[in-house]
Amino acid sequence: MELRHLRYFIAVAEEENVSRAALTLHVSQPALSRQIRDLEEEIGFPLLRRDAKSVHLTDAGRTFLGEARLVIERAEEAVRNARAVAVGGNGEIHVGYAPSPTVKILPKALRGFQAELPKVRVVLHDLSTEEMLSQLREGKLHVALVVQPTRAMLRGVCFEELARYPICLAVAPKHPLARLRAVTLAQAAQQPLIAYDRKEYPEYYDTMEKSFLTAHTRLRIAEEHDSVTSLIAAVESGRGVALVPSCLACMVGPRLKLLDLNPALDPIVVGAAWRKEATNPLVEKFLAAARQ
Repeated sequence: MELRHLRYFIAVAEEENVSRAALTLHVSQPALSRQIRDLEEEIGFPLLRRDAKSVHLTDAGRTFLGEARLVIERAEEAVRNARAVAVGGNGEIHVGYAPSPTVKILPKALRGFQAELPKVRVVLHDLSTEEMLSQLREGKLHVALVVQPTRAMLRGVCFEELARYPICLAVAPKHPLARLRAVTLAQAAQQPLIAYDRKEYPEYYDTMEKSFLTAHTRLRIAEEHDSVTSLIAAVESGRGVALVPSCLACMVGPRLKLLDLNPALDPIVVGAAWRKEATNPLVEKFLAAARQ
């Protein structure tokens, strides 16, 4: 199957007439009809119902039409972006990210990428892990910087580890625990726990639940927040404590104190995700910048 077969099929489906489609494509009607029949023979089922004056899509044909359009759009996008890389011209890449876990990785990746391709526009999308993975599969995102998802969540998506960060306990500077250098998970469990929203950050909850289960300590959440800024504000105000990755230190400065956990919990793994069949050269360039 070639791209021209898909283009021919799309034209016939949209015109609902082989003669008009042939004029649009600047090919002969017999040649166009033959190409459509070749396509149907190759895939093994009819795409069109034909009568004397027009053609109509079968149920399978309607499904195939949507997929064919996506294939053509992605192929054209790949050519545009490859041309941009080849000639140093304009292009665009959409990058999803989780703010707090990628606070160290994302700025460096952007600097490296734009130093090499200054004319390429990078569009950033602050999304939950599930939203990023869904938009990667749909082709709305080209690459995403995320906390490592579960295997089940990675259907159709590749993941590459870029960094690991220890889990710390974030407390307000005047909190009674702030005078300590390290605390146990049992000590943390005695405080009101502030966490990210369960629906928006499922991998965060998986990490916490496994950690508390290992320590034979019950997980009790006092508040849930849908953003890192509100979580930081809640901890800073003294309403509770939170388990966060150590990389958060560069965001909070003196507003919070991050305490080591003893014994240490499994670190948070952060990396890049992209669609398995992606052929966009800008993705490779961005991944190379993120690795550095």
